Amino acid sequence: MERSPAYKKTIAFGLVCYSLLLTVSTSAQIKYQSAGVKITVEGTSNIHDWNMKSEKGTCSGVFDLSSTGTVTGLESLNFSVPAESLKSEKSGLDKNSYKALNTSKYNLISFASGQVTVKPAAGTAHTVVTNGKLTIAGVTKDVQFTANGVVNPDKSITYTGSYQLKMTDFNVEPPSLMFGAIKTANVVTVKFNLVLKAANNLTSL
Repeated sequence: MERSPAYKKTIAFGLVCYSLLLTVSTSAQIKYQSAGVKITVEGTSNIHDWNMKSEKGTCSGVFDLSSTGTVTGLESLNFSVPAESLKSEKSGLDKNSYKALNTSKYNLISFASGQVTVKPAAGTAHTVVTNGKLTIAGVTKDVQFTANGVVNPDKSITYTGSYQLKMTDFNVEPPSLMFGAIKTANVVTVKFNLVLKAANNLTSL
């Protein structure tokens, strides 16, 4: 029996609606906030390597999660750390670093995401590639971060990764010590370990 065009359109529309309902019932958009932040800045000098560490940053994001607990999307991600919370084992390095970063005027180092891509891996593991704006010492640059993520058994999410940058790209003069006898290199590597936990369910899609 030949079906009319109107009948076929009705069936097609019903299938689309059903597919949408399946998506609605199996995903949710949830805001997460930092429960633990570890930042390490690693660099070299003409004498020895050095690092500065902080555990006082904050991070938040809005995630799309499937009913099985995997991250399927990331709507936004924001991060900041007080520059003077970064500490080394050398007070002289700290002092000169804060001077180079002009922390009396620009105390926050921050990142705000733009476009984000989530690539699934095994289990609840995934990779996040995010373009965004990184601000250091009042100078903002477009950057791209890659982070490895995993949803933990307690539903928290852990991200680890690193990013290499040149201090002079942010108008920061590499700090020196002992009247210039020790000179730090221009390139540093920022390593991060972030743990985020759900703050509240924003929207059930």
